[in-house]
Amino acid sequence: MEKVTRREFLATGVAAAAVGGTKGDSATSGNASRPAARAVDRPPNILLMMSDQHTPHALGVAGNTVARTPNLDALAHSGVHFDSAYCTYPVCVPSRASLLSGLYPHNHQALDNSRIWPFRVKTLAHYLGGAGYMTGLIGKMHFVDAQTHGFDYRLDFNDWHQYLGPKSKLVAEEIIDPNSGSGLPQIPDLWKESGDPWTGVIERDNREGYTSVGRVSALAEEDHFETFVARESMRFLRNHGKQQPFFLVSSFLKPHDPFMPAERFTRMFHAEDMHLPETWGKVDPATTPKWVQERIRYDYGCPELRFPEAARLHTALYYASLAQTDDNVGKLLSALRELGLDDNTIVLYTSDHGEMLGDKGLWQKMTFYEPAAGVPLLFRAPGVTPANARCAAPVSLVQVVATLLELCGVTAPAGLDGSSFARLLHEPGVENAGIVFAEMRLKTKSPGAMIRQGRYKYCYYVDDLDELFDLDSDPGEMKNLASLPAYREKRAELKEKLFAWHSPESEVG
Repeated sequence: MEKVTRREFLATGVAAAAVGGTKGDSATSGNASRPAARAVDRPPNILLMMSDQHTPHALGVAGNTVARTPNLDALAHSGVHFDSAYCTYPVCVPSRASLLSGLYPHNHQALDNSRIWPFRVKTLAHYLGGAGYMTGLIGKMHFVDAQTHGFDYRLDFNDWHQYLGPKSKLVAEEIIDPNSGSGLPQIPDLWKESGDPWTGVIERDNREGYTSVGRVSALAEEDHFETFVARESMRFLRNHGKQQPFFLVSSFLKPHDPFMPAERFTRMFHAEDMHLPETWGKVDPATTPKWVQERIRYDYGCPELRFPEAARLHTALYYASLAQTDDNVGKLLSALRELGLDDNTIVLYTSDHGEMLGDKGLWQKMTFYEPAAGVPLLFRAPGVTPANARCAAPVSLVQVVATLLELCGVTAPAGLDGSSFARLLHEPGVENAGIVFAEMRLKTKSPGAMIRQGRYKYCYYVDDLDELFDLDSDPGEMKNLASLPAYREKRAELKEKLFAWHSPESEVG
């Protein structure tokens, strides 16, 4: 792609006006957003770093005394830390599709981890590429098939396995069974006819489910996927960072399972030092949806976690995996500074969803509870964001596309569901009663949807109990208010707003 001048770029249609959502006023924009593009020689670059399954409270800057995340903490201190950011669907593929498309899952239709993203769904890479940006994706994005979705430059799990060569066997033995979420295979259809090529080749361990409690990885640290993503991202910055404006996504796998970090990081955390969540074993069946109770009784992913000793070890290895990702985030941020790119690069960090990490006896994601539906969101835009700022207003990953387009002075396309929250980057302390929506299990017998407005969160499930929580007085979401007479009006109000946005009843499959 040829380098574009600032004048040519602006001629493509700069419009740094706020972008309104099309399906109700989705989350928190402030709606009176003002121009945010900086007067520099060229438009700002974008570095979007993300992980997989990072629960939002697992940050030192969030007050977590176990997490060791000095590089993410430093990024938070240099910009805005959003305390109430949410994914649109607490499962990898649907959430990532929303992050890149600016659409809710019921509109983009990538509804589970085996559903192909429709070609008609365009992404932020398409929009920025059309405005003169070079677009790169290095790491996991879980596209399911071979579409590149607008990216010019792409390296992923398959390239990592090419780098590993015979050492891929070690990865296969950590994953054991086919798991595209962990990148083996990256595209499930590749094994559809012939089956798992590792059958009979790898040594199986004694895990009860499809994932392990965890252990130290047999891979050397320099061979881990996180090291690969950081190394190749730095190569991209060196080779292409100064040629023209760039949009680079650097996407790590950890702390997603398997929880098998490099040895250096496992030495930082010990099972005997981990504490089970205060909510462990305290869920009231009378006020808890049946599907939640079933998952507490039996975790099909890792049944061993019913035992406290295994749960503590799993937790220690989760934090070790997160520390490994943080270490590689630090390498990438250092490279950005050393190359002289940081003063004109928007940097943000997030995750596709969280991790329950034993809260209520639940693990992984797939719930609307804060540890799973919530995500970390750290945002630094030079000349725009203040330093060391916190924003309590609820925001959603579906808004990231509109926000970045506004910051880069690119006109957003019609039809985005997510409105820009750029105003909150200028004024993170502004009071805003924005609304956030999320959904899950669409096109199944029991789909669900969530609305968060102010201090309240309401969750509706087809053919199951609904839930209403006051997050100010009950941050652990242990007291379901939905059936209490004193909250009848609040429940009815939020249910009406949820159904006006999109009816979960219409998603029964």
